[in-house]
Amino acid sequence: MDGKMHTDFVSHFRENVRTHGDRRHFTFVTEEAGPGRSYKEDVLGFAGLDRRAGALARRLQERGLRDRAVLLLYPEGLEFIAAFVGCLYARVVAVPAPLPVLDAGRFDRTRRIIADADISWILTDGAHLESIEGWLKEAGLAGKVQCLDTEAAEDEDPGPWTMPEFGPDTLAFLQYTSGSTSEPKGVMVTHGNLVYNAEEIRRRIQGSPEAIGVGWVPHFHDMGLVGQFLEPLYLGMRYVLTSPITFIKRPVLWLELVTRHRATIIVAPNFGYELTLRRVTDRQLETLDLSSLQTVKNGAEPVRAATLERWNERFAPAGFEPRMWMPCYGMAEATLLISAAPWGSGPVIRDFDAAALTRDRAVPVEQDEGTAGDEDADEGSVRRLVSSGRPVTLDVRIVDPESLEPLPDGRAGEIWVRGGSVAAGYWHSPVETRATFQAYTAGGEGPFLRTGDLGFVDGGELFVTGRSKDLIIVNGRNIHAHDIEETAQAAHPAALVGAAFVLDGTATADGREQVVLVQEISTRAAAGTPPDELAGRIKAAVARAHELPALSVVLTGRGTVRRTTSGKLRRGPTRQALLDGEVAVLGADLEPGAAKFVHTHHSQKHD
Repeated sequence: MDGKMHTDFVSHFRENVRTHGDRRHFTFVTEEAGPGRSYKEDVLGFAGLDRRAGALARRLQERGLRDRAVLLLYPEGLEFIAAFVGCLYARVVAVPAPLPVLDAGRFDRTRRIIADADISWILTDGAHLESIEGWLKEAGLAGKVQCLDTEAAEDEDPGPWTMPEFGPDTLAFLQYTSGSTSEPKGVMVTHGNLVYNAEEIRRRIQGSPEAIGVGWVPHFHDMGLVGQFLEPLYLGMRYVLTSPITFIKRPVLWLELVTRHRATIIVAPNFGYELTLRRVTDRQLETLDLSSLQTVKNGAEPVRAATLERWNERFAPAGFEPRMWMPCYGMAEATLLISAAPWGSGPVIRDFDAAALTRDRAVPVEQDEGTAGDEDADEGSVRRLVSSGRPVTLDVRIVDPESLEPLPDGRAGEIWVRGGSVAAGYWHSPVETRATFQAYTAGGEGPFLRTGDLGFVDGGELFVTGRSKDLIIVNGRNIHAHDIEETAQAAHPAALVGAAFVLDGTATADGREQVVLVQEISTRAAAGTPPDELAGRIKAAVARAHELPALSVVLTGRGTVRRTTSGKLRRGPTRQALLDGEVAVLGADLEPGAAKFVHTHHSQKHD
């Protein structure tokens, strides 16, 4: 970065305020009610954000909240940005979380965060103040937890704001993990972590104040918070945002905003690109111009080669070029970015021997010209993987999770990371902090962050193969759940998202472990194929591709497979839903041990 490097994020952003004023801003797009389709754009410039954050900082300082954790419960929008920066200004530890009134199922998670982070104050907007206070009363938290409407009295002069002292070790915020494989935990991100990772992102995306972003990832997710809110503050760039709900209702809006604002960067998980592929019509495509894009980041979940290749073909007429892709890998425990493809290079897609990968060895496979790029060629023998790019300046190792020995290139193991982006640990969890953030190799090198993700390095490229907790072991071979799910989705046009997992012997009729796939389908796309026959086709494709001797496939409708608030699959809760008889079975092809179990619970639930 040109000029002085600050050790705290506040000083860096305020320098951008002095440099750019309101010429740099956030724009939030909402759908207007009424006939027809129209959208409203609200703008908050950096200078205005600075004033609002300072006013809120004064109110927080008056309440003695310095270095205390405060919960932020907001809908997507500009008020959240002002509240978060206000917390930074006051040296208050912001805790972004999903707004529970939009999803009653999130109340339990919110309650756990309140208890874990010792929350005594909740910040929200005027529209949700009453409902949150009502919920606190029902939960028995009234009087213990107070609410502050950050929109109220914003026109009043709160008096001078005194900027506190900051250092690289000052805690900036808590990023509660989404809980895809475990209970949510508060990751402690310091100012030093934030500045370090923001600079890593700047270098990799070649970011500048001239960049323009468009996004919809939720603000309580690390990709949304750091990538879409804090990185623009760091770079002094413009960013256009809409809510995930608005995006899901009409995915083409995302690309319409790219076209209208001449965006240079977009960021999303793979499923966002998949949804856009499915829903953008030919007529809509004719109105799009994506030629301004320079960086298209795809991360937060496995990046699928088929998605990238279909997107290349579909959106080429709109000016999209493959070089724009930037597959990446990151996590909250490392603030955000760990690796990404070099700018302008496009994705690296390689074929590996599938059988060797089940033995944790990455053996490249050269396909014939006639079969290269054909995902059905030599089905079961080749696994196509998209590289998550090259590590940034962090020290990334592949380590055997049992022996703790570092592994050479071409050997799969757990991904370990150390460097300035690695967070300080989990809030009030010293045991889990030691286990996750203070790992040492067998030779005594460390401390490292144990990511819990599995992968390998090939030719300098980091390939992430899955989560260690989602590993399915069959006859001594390691099969990743998302590989089974990807094969199933490709087996028939009616197959949507699926969740693969193991039922242990206590849950099956014959006492044997069973691999089960709960597969959502589109009955319209099934085109009259009987559900049980469709389940059999999917089962045959998966069993053949992954050499699974016993597999049960359960077909169900949209929305059954559980997801986190950021859209990641939750295989454990989906498994529990099946155990509890909460999966509406449309069709199935089951192994004997699972057949009795599934039919029994299904009939109990729906008779």
